[in-house]
Amino acid sequence: MNPLALFRRGLVYLMLSVAAFLSVFPFYWMIVGATNKSADVVTGKATIGDNLLTNVASLFATIDVPRVFFNSTFISVVATALTLAVSSLAGYGFEMFRSRFRDRIFGLMLLLLSIPFSALMVPLFVMISSAHLNNTWLAVILPGISSIFIVFYFRQATKAFPTELRDAARVDGLKEWQIFLYIYLPVMRSTYAAATIIVFLANWNNYLWPLIVLNTADNKTVTLVVSALTSSYTPDYGMILFGTVLATLPTLIIFFALQRQFVEGLTGSVK
Repeated sequence: MNPLALFRRGLVYLMLSVAAFLSVFPFYWMIVGATNKSADVVTGKATIGDNLLTNVASLFATIDVPRVFFNSTFISVVATALTLAVSSLAGYGFEMFRSRFRDRIFGLMLLLLSIPFSALMVPLFVMISSAHLNNTWLAVILPGISSIFIVFYFRQATKAFPTELRDAARVDGLKEWQIFLYIYLPVMRSTYAAATIIVFLANWNNYLWPLIVLNTADNKTVTLVVSALTSSYTPDYGMILFGTVLATLPTLIIFFALQRQFVEGLTGSVK
């Protein structure tokens, strides 16, 4: 093999190894820290300890873990289902139905993506307060249902949808909602899987907006509760890292369960 090509391949593998280490090490540190005492975490101990059961007991004694996880799961699942329903319909409509102003409206929507959420928080909070939805799960769920990015994602994926299937369905007498429900959904399942991961992760890890609208402990999500553990005068880092491990598990389960479909969805696979 050419020495120059061998050097380039070695350099690529070296860079990939460094990138893999930087990606995996935080997870390793989180898991190892969950088994150590707070003092060991502060001193940088990077080996597995024997304090796991103590950290588990401390976490369950400090917060209502089942309640907090139920809150996050309910909000994430409902928000994900509604976002996929609304955004996929919008993306389907933007691509399948033509009009003079379609592209202009869609371009305006994409322009709105440049507005930071911090600029929308105050008017959004006023709207939620006017609807008397403060400190409710609806206050967290409703603002994210019409996701412009997911609408854009579904429209781009719909470009690969075979129009022959739609035409054949119309010839067979199917209405538009039947075409969407019985033909479009099964064909675009990889796109839905990829969007499910994206939307679920966004809702599960959502922090700023729930922090603003959720006030009581009974309604707070896992991200808020775990973050609040760090605000004590002497935080128990072992307990906090164990809570972080628990908070990470649902997202890992969702990702690995839909990993193959996620890759197919991102590469525009249509079956």
